[in-house]
Amino acid sequence: MTIVVLTIVIASTILINFLRKEEIKRVDILVSALKFQQEVDNPNLEVQALLLQIYSSNTTVPVIILDEKDNLIEHKNLPKDVDPDEIVALAKKMGKSYPPIEIEITKGDKQIVFYDNSPLLNNLRYSPYILGFFILCYFLFSFWFFRTIKKTDEGYLWAGLAKETAHQIGTPLSSMIGWMEIMKLEDPESEGVHEIEKDIERLKTISERFSKIGSVPELNDMDLNKTISDNYDYLKTRISKKINFGLHFPGYTIKVPHNRILMSWVIENLVKNAVDAMKGEGSISMSVGERNKNIIIEIQDNGSGMTKQQARNAFKPGYSTKKRGWGLGLSLAKRVVQEYHNGDIKISQTEVGKGTTFRIMIRKA
Repeated sequence: MTIVVLTIVIASTILINFLRKEEIKRVDILVSALKFQQEVDNPNLEVQALLLQIYSSNTTVPVIILDEKDNLIEHKNLPKDVDPDEIVALAKKMGKSYPPIEIEITKGDKQIVFYDNSPLLNNLRYSPYILGFFILCYFLFSFWFFRTIKKTDEGYLWAGLAKETAHQIGTPLSSMIGWMEIMKLEDPESEGVHEIEKDIERLKTISERFSKIGSVPELNDMDLNKTISDNYDYLKTRISKKINFGLHFPGYTIKVPHNRILMSWVIENLVKNAVDAMKGEGSISMSVGERNKNIIIEIQDNGSGMTKQQARNAFKPGYSTKKRGWGLGLSLAKRVVQEYHNGDIKISQTEVGKGTTFRIMIRKA
């Protein structure tokens, strides 16, 4: 399709140049005929008929003939709405586009022939710009189309991967739950049983997260304070004691439609990235606030920070600065915030050796 469009543009340009040259040739023939008519005193009938045919054949090229004193002698093919008093001025304007042709009538007397492009050629000269506009629209549409197709394919890939992961986790999880019930019957107070039960609950949560990623989740939860505080309490017990982990809330309840399970996953991903960046020692600050019509969640660490290139690629699927991992955590977090919560997530500040700040923005209810 692109080759066809470019071919049309090139062909149109060649055609316009060809028509322009042909019109100039026609004017030259017409001027030669006028010269001959003036130079020959008594041309025979055949010559007169030929001259008349040449003159009459010009039905498109506008021509104005003036004498040396700018008096109008004759004109042809001018627009119907041209004022007779403006014909001389129009002839001078024509002379700026194409050099006028002088015809010597008698010794010392001259006539000057002015001409211009035909209306068709004048209209055609805008065709490259019109075609250029359509080409631009074509490329913009193509870019949008392929980008949309790519995003759609990525969406199907994420959904399929998430559903398959949830399915794969669910099969052994069901078996583990059954064995857990048997173990409870044998020794209900066993510490090992309670710990395994906690891990099973955790696996249930992970399975539910992947299940929701693979479908359109419902945003039923409203109390964002509770979602974040519960997530904070869970994470605080599972990160190194050498990390100072703090949470800062406003003094009132923040209500915003969200999915508790998925939003907890996003925060957990960001906190785990912060922990990895600090190599198990440092401080993490999580804060929640409002700005205009947005809820702002910020997670700040004093870890290794990122370079500009690392920050640009951080949310791309498969990109990771760690030796282990698939590089999907931040990409999934971006999908959850942008596509499911109609919000935004970005790196608001980072500096190598000083740390990074991630910012989540969600519109208020």
